Amino acid sequence: MMPVTANKSTGPWITLALFANVLCPLLAFKICAFNVQSFGDSKSADVPVMHTLIRILSRCDIALLQEVRDHKREAIPTLLAALNRYDSHHDYDFVASERLGRSSYQEQYVFVYRTDTVSVKDQYQYPDTQKGDVDAFAREPFVVWFRAPRTVLGEFVLIPQHTSPSNATKEIDELYDVFVAIKKKWRVENVMFLGDFNAACGYVAKKNRKNIRLYTDPSFIWLIGDDIDTTVRESTNCAYDRIIIHGENFARGIVPNSAGAFNFAEEYRLTEEQAEEVSDHYPVEVALRVRTPGLARQRGPLSPLVRNALKGPAALARRLIKGLIHTFYNSTVHNTTSV
Repeated sequence: MMPVTANKSTGPWITLALFANVLCPLLAFKICAFNVQSFGDSKSADVPVMHTLIRILSRCDIALLQEVRDHKREAIPTLLAALNRYDSHHDYDFVASERLGRSSYQEQYVFVYRTDTVSVKDQYQYPDTQKGDVDAFAREPFVVWFRAPRTVLGEFVLIPQHTSPSNATKEIDELYDVFVAIKKKWRVENVMFLGDFNAACGYVAKKNRKNIRLYTDPSFIWLIGDDIDTTVRESTNCAYDRIIIHGENFARGIVPNSAGAFNFAEEYRLTEEQAEEVSDHYPVEVALRVRTPGLARQRGPLSPLVRNALKGPAALARRLIKGLIHTFYNSTVHNTTSV
């Protein structure tokens, strides 16, 4: 590899590039949802698969895992141990549902999260015993209320769902009843639904969307659109996996244009076959805005910052780095006192 040589013109821009790599994680908080396709003993023993998985998970402050089939209760602890070894900048833990399913085939919902940025405020296994509509879900939602002081929202509730393909329309609609129940139980408004909804390619026809209250009620915002392919196989193009939020307040807490699918095959230069060993789905993700107390107090001097930028990249780099240090210090103090 050719060495990078800094001079008067390139040096400041290299500094800015390094600055951006440090700053970007501080200015966003990422939530991910990943159908890991039958994750259990076999996958947890596969070194290349596990390496890819931990690289994916290390990008997320909270990651919902679906299709976890950890019969011996060893695969997830193995994954967490590997993740904590890989990413020494954060500590990771998890909270998991019971094994869910109508038959011998059962799965768990598992939330993996960074303990230095997130804590679990409460959790609730939705009972799916509503009168007149008992057992609406193949795998009833495991609802978790998170505290994330670094985000502008502060707290939010995540409702996961992995629908049965043959009953996807009904299950997505029934999530509205879960929302009503959670809103009543916890008196919350900031709610996100996420997971493999099988909400595309024949399982949820567009003509049937009128029967889905999460579509017809304008207070629900679908962040992953029909044009986002969440499947690994090149021969398919389906937006199975979705993220939906409730309310304007949550919408204001989202980083614009941050929702999408993470193409780990392209990012990590895997063949389609190698990627499919990890999963047949790509993760979906979205970033939340974070609090920046230092920058908030510097709202007045923004015009001088722009003027400095016009004087040249070196001045901009120095000013930005100074602001980064100040912001990071204040954010760290804020997190320590708020958790």
